[in-house]
Amino acid sequence: MLAPRTDQAALEDLVERLRAHPGLRGKAAIGLVSEVLGASDWLGGPGDDGAVVEAFGGSVVACGEAMWPPFVRADPFGAGFAAVLTNVNDLAAMGAVPLGIVDTIVADAATARRVLEGMRRACALLRVPVVGGHLTEHDGEPAVSAFGVGAATHPLSVTRMAAGQVLVAAYALDGTMRPDFPFFPAFDARGERCAGDVRLLAEVAAAGSCVAAKDISMAGFAGSLAMLLEQGRFGVTVDLGALPVPDGVDLAAWLTCFPSFGFLLCAPAGREDELVAAFTGRGLHAAALGVLDDSGRLDLRLGQARATVFDVGADAVTGLAR
Repeated sequence: MLAPRTDQAALEDLVERLRAHPGLRGKAAIGLVSEVLGASDWLGGPGDDGAVVEAFGGSVVACGEAMWPPFVRADPFGAGFAAVLTNVNDLAAMGAVPLGIVDTIVADAATARRVLEGMRRACALLRVPVVGGHLTEHDGEPAVSAFGVGAATHPLSVTRMAAGQVLVAAYALDGTMRPDFPFFPAFDARGERCAGDVRLLAEVAAAGSCVAAKDISMAGFAGSLAMLLEQGRFGVTVDLGALPVPDGVDLAAWLTCFPSFGFLLCAPAGREDELVAAFTGRGLHAAALGVLDDSGRLDLRLGQARATVFDVGADAVTGLAR
């Protein structure tokens, strides 16, 4: 734990841990996309996790995730569950309602079965079907990928971010940290509420209380926020004292974990209370953390202490061309 909470040295130590977080450092590899495909368009692609495709008078959101092979080997059920969960979270972060999942599995029969069982469990909780896919039996290193498709009437996009908007964080805090992996699962405790939780982002997008969002991924809180800010070179000072944190979870561990339900949201000025209330009304936890500015700096504040984590105006996080 950070003690005392206003100690500048303790906050700077936390910042160093966030900068060295492997989940964040791995995001630099995404720059290869721009090198090959050219400039990034967050709506049309190539973007981060998903893209909006205009079709037949509406907006379709498509996204995809590949599971880390050692994770598949160690916990094929968990990998199957995560393959669905990460896609649904990506769809939600773009204001889409999930319509279906397509998967690809290359593994031995026993591993493939457990992967599919994990997918089935996640699909039941999130009310989204597996609509197709591909399976190849293979005795070597397993490989699992999944792809999601959703519909969005009001897509959320970083192209709608602006200085003066309010940063809101929303979480499900029901659960406990996984001991062997930096993952905070809340789905067992929330059960059938999970399906409504992820669809809430499409509702706040349609209401206009949220204009852009990013799910908190393996890059952790600070890394995911830096990726959100990077495209417009925005900055923000985050009040860590306002951040929702589960009881008994160390702040550094919380900032570097992957929560099963965790989102960073941008609200038009004056509508942050409305946005927060939409989440708290479902028994989720949400709070306004700061106001977007044009500095390009992601700063953390804890009491009187303040430190800079990233300068997205000067240093690339993903390296995607802008």
